[in-house]
Amino acid sequence: MGKKIVIIGGVAAGPKAACRVKRLLQDAEVTIIEQDTLFSYGGCGIPYYVSGDVSDEAELRSTSFHIVRDEEFFKQAKGVLVMSGTRAMAINRKEKTVKVQSVASGEEQEVPYDTLMIATGSRPFVLPIPGADLDGVFTISDLHKAIEIKDRIAKGKVDKAVVIGGGAIGLEMAEAFKDLWGVTTTVVEFMPQVLAKIIDKPFASMLTKHMRDNEVEVFLNEGATEIVGEDGKVVGLRTANRTIEADIVIMAAGVRPRSEIAVDAGLQISPMGAIVVNERMQTSDPSIYAAGDCIEVMHLVTGKKFYAPLGSLANKEGRVVGDNMAGIPSTFKGAIGSFIMKAFDVCIGATGLSLDAALAEGYDADAALTAPSDRAHFLPTKSMVCFQMVFDRRTRKVLGVQGFGPMGDGISVRIDAAAAYISMGASIDDFGNLEMAYAPPFSAAIDSINALAYVADNLCDGRLRKVSLESFLAWMEDFESESDWIALDIRHSIEAGPFVEKFGTEKWLAIPYNEVRARYKELPQDKKLIILCDAGTRSFEIQTFLESVDYQNTLVVSGGFNMIRRMGVDWYPG
Repeated sequence: MGKKIVIIGGVAAGPKAACRVKRLLQDAEVTIIEQDTLFSYGGCGIPYYVSGDVSDEAELRSTSFHIVRDEEFFKQAKGVLVMSGTRAMAINRKEKTVKVQSVASGEEQEVPYDTLMIATGSRPFVLPIPGADLDGVFTISDLHKAIEIKDRIAKGKVDKAVVIGGGAIGLEMAEAFKDLWGVTTTVVEFMPQVLAKIIDKPFASMLTKHMRDNEVEVFLNEGATEIVGEDGKVVGLRTANRTIEADIVIMAAGVRPRSEIAVDAGLQISPMGAIVVNERMQTSDPSIYAAGDCIEVMHLVTGKKFYAPLGSLANKEGRVVGDNMAGIPSTFKGAIGSFIMKAFDVCIGATGLSLDAALAEGYDADAALTAPSDRAHFLPTKSMVCFQMVFDRRTRKVLGVQGFGPMGDGISVRIDAAAAYISMGASIDDFGNLEMAYAPPFSAAIDSINALAYVADNLCDGRLRKVSLESFLAWMEDFESESDWIALDIRHSIEAGPFVEKFGTEKWLAIPYNEVRARYKELPQDKKLIILCDAGTRSFEIQTFLESVDYQNTLVVSGGFNMIRRMGVDWYPG
């Protein structure tokens, strides 16, 4: 046999590297060491297995041609030895061996290597609160737990579920409980919004409203203080504000890199506990590689290392490891954290930096919002979509894009295009000229991503003066107090009428868009005009007109009512 290659970890990055190196070096002796008996599965598909979208757990472990990826498959089809049910205990870098132990028997042995890969993944963060060890408390850490969760639901043992954590996994699990099984479901999130640090508050608000509209209760700014049990079984969750009944509690409070074996071997570890690698995925020991959720990677926008536990990245990193172990110089330059998820009949996605993250990084950052139709406006199947572009005013560099809209490819296509462009350092102008495939059933003639860049361009050059959604909504919450501003609603009178009736003409003026040029003298000169329409496009046009006739004190609400009505504000008439 040829080179001895040993891989610790058999879920995503490990099997990808094993299969890649075996294709390139057929005489290599490739061994995967995996402590679980279920391996090489799509972990990101677990919520969809629980929901019933994926009917059988074997489908998560199967190839596209419907063969289960078990030990026999890897041996016969791939020429790779899988030692499942075997725990890697220690790495002896001097002797180039890995001490392993059978989980079932406790028997130990030494496995020699010429080249080693660590793909140990991550572990769920378990909150240090009373009751975390009760029967009925689960983390989403492996397929066995997913099978147990679904089994309990299918047997009618779960009527009420509580999910701790409003990240992607937590929200996907909440949808899984409610959508197919009809389980009364509650999400408890410690932060003031869901998907914190991934999306900005307006988009988080739209997602939260949609979850609530689909009968998933969401409590924000509430931390879990205790999981309540009776006779060793979970019966509820307690926060500082309430006690919520539960038959099952899902702890989805994030993950941490599983790097203990690397620490014990003396490899370089980052301050947050991830294994440090170079672009070739080598650790501080050149004969040891690492990939997947146990490492940190370079952020292609900030140039700093960050933690990105994503299955898509793990597979790419695994391929790079496979290349390098086979002697083909390959590099993984980094990532920008592209993300997308479904929530009932909508989806939300993001790539690059959020506005909050960009400001925290010291950029002269601002955000452009649009809320156009997802396809030609004359098609009866059109729907509204919402997009945000985060950019640096000084350099005009695009830092991030977020999108929210109906389930389908409309959001993902634009997030993917943005991810590619942002990774290459594209500017607002690059996005404005980005060519997207066009036909009326797929997009407007001016694509949403181009329109987003046009708004950013107008903001950057000072042609568009806006008020942020957060500031406008704060004003509306304190609407009855004295203020120097007044809303100018330029939508159709049927749409604007209820607002005038509710708030009065002292606070809310309604002049249709096509009548403003003839009636602008009805507008007060001593008030700041907050111009509103559905998406913000007409508002900008009216702002430029009013400026030409000496109404300088105006601001546009970007995103307009297409976003506001999706955010669940209390003051909305109706």
